[in-house]
This record gives sequence, structure tokens and C-alpha cells, in this order.
Amino acid sequence: MTKSNQLKHNTILKFIKASSVFVIVLCLTSCASGYKMIQPKTINYISKNEVDGLTLQYRYELLHKKYEKKEEKKGVKLVAIKITNNSNRDVTFGKDVTLAFENDYNVYVMDNEKVFKTLKQSPASYLWYLLLTPLNLYTTKTNSYGLPEQTSSTPIGLVLGPGLAGGNMIAAGSANKKFRTELLKYNINGTVIKKGETKHGLIGIRSDSYDALKLRVK
Repeated sequence: MTKSNQLKHNTILKFIKASSVFVIVLCLTSCASGYKMIQPKTINYISKNEVDGLTLQYRYELLHKKYEKKEEKKGVKLVAIKITNNSNRDVTFGKDVTLAFENDYNVYVMDNEKVFKTLKQSPASYLWYLLLTPLNLYTTKTNSYGLPEQTSSTPIGLVLGPGLAGGNMIAAGSANKKFRTELLKYNINGTVIKKGETKHGLIGIRSDSYDALKLRVK
């Protein structure tokens, strides 16, 4: 094989390897995320605030992977809260009791359905995997002139493209369903917290940071 032909051969092999690595990395980093249940009643709360017989415990950094990235991108923080009412009256969260940041600015608590729509994964976004449908796997050998020669091709994209698209859409849809179910189960907005009672909730707040929270009692 001449030096020129050898150079062409090496260039083709490098291109094939680079393309394969690119496809593999793209598939591994773009997969749908599962949803890990938060279960506010069982987690360890690391922050606490007390006022007028009411105790607030809360925790940030609850989400993972795709959902965590959505939090950062959308400027929304999901917070698990635990409120214990040791006062002498029943209170309603969002009416008699609200939240504020440590600097006294009011906390905007989002509707949980809006939180879901803001942070959920988009199953349709995985349709891009269908672009892999035309992908073929080629096998080559070196001919008598020392040049690479294609011997066969396998249309792996016919399985890979629809398979990855469908699998990821199903996974994203399943994760979203769990996320929405838990948000609705622990929707504390408008909930009455009776004397001596403890309530757990999941709330979404508009914030780009993990500022300290406190109760504001009316």
C-alpha cells in the first residue's frame, strides 16, 4: 500500500470510529430519566424555623437528572416542607400561614399543576432518535490494492432509531406520571393544619438560589 493510500485508509477508519463514538455518547447522555420518589414524610429535614407555635422544616435539592436540570433552567425550586401546628388554633397554609425568604421578601408558591408542567420531561423531544433510522453498519476488508473495501451493510438504524425513540418516550411518560402523582398527593396549598397536627407537602417556588425560608403568620 502506498503512503497516500495508507493515509486515506487511516482517515476513513478514524471517521468511522469518531462517528460511532459520537452516536454512542449522544445516546447515553440524552436518555430519559427515571423519577425517584421523594416521600416527604420519610426524608430528613435539615432546616427549621419556628414562629407563634408553628414549626416549619424544609429541604431543597430533591430532584435528580433531567428534573434537576429543568429546575436550574426554569428558575424553579421544588421544596419539601413539614409544618407542625402547636398553636392554639387551626390554620390554613397559604391564607393564615405563608412563606417568606430570610430577607422578608414573600415567597411565590406555585400551583402544583404548574410546577409539574414546568419541570416535567417532554416525551416528544425523544423523537429525534428517529434520525438514526437511516444508520447502517458497514463491514470492510482490505482488497488486493491495500484499500478498504465494503463487504456488507446492516440497516441497524431501522431497529435503533424507533427503538430508542419509543423506549425513551415510554420511560419519560412513566417518570412524569410518578412525578405528577406525588405532587398532587402532597399538594399543601389551601390545606387546613389543625391544632396539634403535622402536615407534609411539596411546593414549587420561583427562585434561582437556595435561600432560607421562614413562616409568616397572619
